[in-house]
Amino acid sequence: MSRREMLGLCHNGFGGVALLGMLGGLRSPVSAQKKVAEIFQSPSLPHYPARAKSVIFLYMDGGVSQVDSFDPKPRLAKENGQDPYKKFKVDATQFNNIGKILKSPWSFSQYGESGIWVSELFPHIAGCVDDIAVVRSMVSDFPEHTNANYFLHTGHGIQGRPSMGAWTTYGLGSENENLPGYIVLDGGLIPPGGLDNFKSGFLPATYEASIFKARQIPLANITPSEASADLQQSKMALARKMDRGLVDRLREAEQIESSIKNYELAYSMQSSVPELSDMSGESATIKKLYGFDSPDPHTKGYAAQCLMARRMVERGVRFIELTCPRVEADRWDQHSGLLDGHTRNAHAVDQPIAALLKDLKSRGLLETTLVVFGMEFGRTPFAQGTDGRDHNPSAFSIWLAGAGIRGGTVYGSTDEYGYRVESNPTTIHDLHATMLHLLGIDHERLTYRFSGRDIRLTDVGGNVITGILS
Repeated sequence: MSRREMLGLCHNGFGGVALLGMLGGLRSPVSAQKKVAEIFQSPSLPHYPARAKSVIFLYMDGGVSQVDSFDPKPRLAKENGQDPYKKFKVDATQFNNIGKILKSPWSFSQYGESGIWVSELFPHIAGCVDDIAVVRSMVSDFPEHTNANYFLHTGHGIQGRPSMGAWTTYGLGSENENLPGYIVLDGGLIPPGGLDNFKSGFLPATYEASIFKARQIPLANITPSEASADLQQSKMALARKMDRGLVDRLREAEQIESSIKNYELAYSMQSSVPELSDMSGESATIKKLYGFDSPDPHTKGYAAQCLMARRMVERGVRFIELTCPRVEADRWDQHSGLLDGHTRNAHAVDQPIAALLKDLKSRGLLETTLVVFGMEFGRTPFAQGTDGRDHNPSAFSIWLAGAGIRGGTVYGSTDEYGYRVESNPTTIHDLHATMLHLLGIDHERLTYRFSGRDIRLTDVGGNVITGILS
C-alpha cells in the first residue's frame, strides 16, 4: 500500500476514534453518509423516538380510481354522459381519448364511528375505517406509469435513485440479522419501470430489496446444493478469504463489503426463510380471516402475501412491499372495462388487507407498524372511450393506518368532480417525509453524498402531513 492510499483509507479514522472516546462510546444518529464499516445493516438510532418500527406498503399498481373508492362525487351521477369540456378545463391525458362524464358504477356508504365514505368495492376495508386516515388530496408530477412509479418509489421520476425501502434500511438497519431489512413480496406483477423501483441506487447494494414469492418456497436456491454442511462452510470460508483479500487492496470497497454481507445473509436465510414461509402453525381461524378458503385464487394468493407480511413484521423486517396479483383483467389500470377490472382487483385484495389490519391490531403490532395503501396516480372523472378512465395525476386518494396515524380521519379534498385538489395538496415527497417521520427519521437529515451533493429521498421538498398524525 502506498502512502497516498494509506492516507486515503485512514484520513477520518484517527479523528473518529478520538471522537468516539470523547462521546463515551455512544452511537450517533443517522449521519450524512455511512462508511464501509456501517454497511452491515445493524439497527441504528433514529433521530427522535419512533412511532413505527416497520412499514407495510400495499402497492396498488396502475392507479385505483379515487372517485370509485374513497372520494365519492354525487355530481358525476347527476351529470353522467355530459360533455366534460362544458363543465371544466380538461387537461390532456395519456391517450387523449376524452369521453363523457362517467358516474361511479359503485355506491358509497358511511362506515364506522367516523362515518368515512367508502364504495362497495371495498366492503372489508370499510369495516376498518376507524383505524384509517384517508388522504384525498394526493398529487403526482407524472401522468405516465414508469416515471410515476419511479417517483412514488424513489422520490425521483427517473430510474437510478434508491427506493424508499432502501432509504429506510439505510437509515435504521434491520432488527433481524437472518432476514433482509427490505423485502418485496411479488404477487405476480412487476410494475412498469421494473425492478428499478426496488433498487438501492447509489446506496450500497446491501440495501436493495430482496424479492420473495408468497409461497412455500419463496426464494430460489434457498436449499443448499452441497452434499454436506462442512463443504458449504469451506466454500463460504474461501469466498470470504478472497473477498477480504480484495478489500485490503482496494481503496473503495463498498461493493465488496456489500457482496460479503449478502453472502453471509444468504447463508443465514437458508434456515430463517423456510421457517418464515411455513404457515402450518397458523390457525384455521386466521387463515379463514385472510381468505385462504376463498373460491377466488387471486384472493387466496394475496391472502398469503398479507399473512407473510405480518410474519415478517413479527421477525423484525423493516420495510415490506406487496405488489398486485395478476387477475384476469389488467392491474388497476382500467382504460376500458372499468367495472370488470376494478371489481376483480378489489375482490383480490380487499379481504386480505382488512384481515391484515385486524390481525396486526389484535396482536398489538398495529401500534408499531405503519400500513400504507398507495398508488402512482388516480383516474379521470370522465370516460376514456365509453367504459374506462385515463390517468389523472392531479388528484387521487391513498390511506394510512397504524403507528402514529389518527384513525377515522379524512385529509384534503378535491373539486366536485374529483378531478383536481382543492385543499391540502399532498405530494409524494410529503408522503415520504411522513413515513420517515413515523420511523423516527428527519427526512432532511437522512442524506447520502453522491455526485457532489447530499441527496435525500425527498429531494428538496417534503412536509410531514401533521393533519393525519395522532
